[in-house]
Amino acid sequence: MKTIISVVALTLIGFAGSAMAADAEKGKEVFNTNCTGCHSGGKNVMAAGKSLSKEDLAANKRNSAAAIIDLVTNGATPMPAFGKMGAINAADIENVAAYVLKKADAGW
Repeated sequence: MKTIISVVALTLIGFAGSAMAADAEKGKEVFNTNCTGCHSGGKNVMAAGKSLSKEDLAANKRNSAAAIIDLVTNGATPMPAFGKMGAINAADIENVAAYVLKKADAGW
């Protein structure tokens, strides 16, 4: 049991460390290039109720770096799978997640 708890804790620390290492300013550049068509100003022109506001991110269980990274990487209709398509690399996806969370905290 202790081993399982240790593995989970290390995994969570890894996600936290990854998010902390991300660069929100670089994420802003990537976001502006790839995401503003649908998410300008933190909005969502394709799906009402799925904006990038702090409230919508929480309601849709996308209020963590790991959840945003998963969505940007793998997509979900109508969101494209930017990571799988090779349009955005893994480091830049982490940066976008950091930027989105920073802007959501600030109220866009």
